Amino acid sequence: MTAPATFAVALANETATANLMADLALLINAGDVITLSGDLGAGKTAAARALIRYLAGDDALEVPSPTFTLAQTYDLPSFPLLHADLYRIEDASELEEIGLDPLPEGVVALIEWPERAARALPADRIDIALSHRPALGASARAAEITGHGRAAAQVARLAALRRFLGRADYESARRRRMAGDASTRSYARLFKGEAAVILMNAPKRPDGAALYHGKSYSAAVHLAEDVRPFVAVANGLRGQGLSAPAIYHADLDNGFLILEDLGSEGVIGGAPPRPLPERYQAATDLLAELHHTPLPSTLPLTPQTTYTIPDFDIEAMLIEIGLMLEWYLPDRDADPGDAAREKFIALWRALLARQPADETWTLRDFHSPNLIWLADRVGIGQVGVIDFQDTVMGPPSYDLVSLLQDARIDVPEPLELAMFARYVGARRAADPGFDAAGFAESYAVMSAQRNTRLLGTFARLNRRDGKPHYLRHQPRIWTYLNRSLAHPALDAVRGWYAAYVPPPRT
Repeated sequence: MTAPATFAVALANETATANLMADLALLINAGDVITLSGDLGAGKTAAARALIRYLAGDDALEVPSPTFTLAQTYDLPSFPLLHADLYRIEDASELEEIGLDPLPEGVVALIEWPERAARALPADRIDIALSHRPALGASARAAEITGHGRAAAQVARLAALRRFLGRADYESARRRRMAGDASTRSYARLFKGEAAVILMNAPKRPDGAALYHGKSYSAAVHLAEDVRPFVAVANGLRGQGLSAPAIYHADLDNGFLILEDLGSEGVIGGAPPRPLPERYQAATDLLAELHHTPLPSTLPLTPQTTYTIPDFDIEAMLIEIGLMLEWYLPDRDADPGDAAREKFIALWRALLARQPADETWTLRDFHSPNLIWLADRVGIGQVGVIDFQDTVMGPPSYDLVSLLQDARIDVPEPLELAMFARYVGARRAADPGFDAAGFAESYAVMSAQRNTRLLGTFARLNRRDGKPHYLRHQPRIWTYLNRSLAHPALDAVRGWYAAYVPPPRT
């Protein structure tokens, strides 16, 4: 049995309480249970209101005490939250009558007066006990935070986060929620006055069980499992003159960073969002500039250590492609059989083995959600890059595919072709011997590889992680995939897809 983890914090006022709850919000997920206990007036409802408003991204959201309604549900951006007040119940047996026993699945449960139903509380939970501290001021409180069972690790991490913020002198900074991504990372903006920085919470963890030759999926395909690759590559990109965020404070062991805030203006605009051509030109120029220079595979990490960028080897690419077999085909009720599966991998292995051996920094997620427009900078410095922790030494074509076949927005084919020609022209200008035909083939192969992987990844996010909204991108990915399969180099692979892969649901 895991021992509970406990720490205490003095809260001088409601702002300090709000900051504590904002920090907790970075670390919780659907299914977590948080209790708030303390005497009348100890600040339970204020703490609950702060957590809900932070998660909602709305400081003015009305959050009434559920004393009389007993429970109130909020449909928040990250997950639903159930706010319950058990003050008026007499016994845990009443919870079933009001729909709280068992607690609903897939929600965060925030429970005031938990002692009214102590025996019904789950073993895995976070308890926050609030108390008055009149000696420190009329509005001062103290909070004792205890994590039980699996939640002990969350509370230990919360204590580490609070220490990190204290060392960096951001403990009292105002917090504002930022949207997350498909990863386990979470983010917040921290404000001192009007000046903002970004707090990154990047817990160390593998993605999946050790199913791939004894490795997790993330280890097998070279995805970052801690924050070190981000730090090394950020420094490397800035060393090449690119606008990656500066790192002001780092806790490499726990995975906390305070970063330069590059803002939120993107390279797309309008409703529905569409690429802004002049910004895509700058992003294309950035890649061409980066790719014509030989780049090192080993980067400084700390004054004493280095980080080696992994190779995007054939085995890693095949495991990514295999997500179609593991997740997409079952999601479409398609089973090609063992022989056809083996043929699929053999076809892809042969295709990948024929690709050029030239390598560069392949950032892997060089697309619109991760590109920031910096109008006050010049040239390729106008494109801020914020997601690159999964960088590998791989083909130059891969990131151009990521940009011009964006999984989340429609990139019109004429714009894709124009930017492809712009890239090739820039590479030829820098190196008259640049092999345009070979690059075009590599572009088609990496497009097919990436979009095959994305069909499987988004099916996995739906089935495994409960994120069905990613499925809406699959028809777009299917269009890109079929566009790339038309290249003559993919004739054999195209036949397999035509025989065994159904289109996504629309």
